[in-house]
Amino acid sequence: LFLFADAVREVRKYSSVHVNEKATNVNSSAFDHIQMKLFRSQRNLYLSGFSLFLWLVLRRTVTLLTQLAKEMTSHAALETQVNDATEAAKIYMAENERLQEALSGKGNGKKKESTDATEEKLKEEVEHLKAELQKTSNAFHKAKTEVAAVKKQSEGLKREYDHLMKEFEQLQ
Repeated sequence: LFLFADAVREVRKYSSVHVNEKATNVNSSAFDHIQMKLFRSQRNLYLSGFSLFLWLVLRRTVTLLTQLAKEMTSHAALETQVNDATEAAKIYMAENERLQEALSGKGNGKKKESTDATEEKLKEEVEHLKAELQKTSNAFHKAKTEVAAVKKQSEGLKREYDHLMKEFEQLQ
């Protein structure tokens, strides 16, 4: 930034001297010397301006890459969470089916009191498992929507990165 500001100052200084010198028709060696300094200051202006612009582009690119990396890690974490929730739901459903079979298959040859107590326990356990299944199902759907949102965001970041790379290639 300082080099760019200094280059701008130098170009303005030698441009104004150039106009004044041309008007007074000073000797040609002094005029050539001023032309040489003007050329150098313009060269420095272009170099520092391009360097400043390139620094801004690289900084934006690094920022986008960092965001993309963070989103990819959160996406992976959400996918593992969804997989774990799915496995838990399958386990709870299998256990629920097993309890339903046990509840329907029992009752022959036992006392009615013990059967009623067992049935009550099983019904309570079934209700408890249904509630857990509902919680797991809700968590699964929430994680699924979060994964979809992260996918959309990562696709947007990818498009922006590709767009910046195309601009960068055009500038090169």
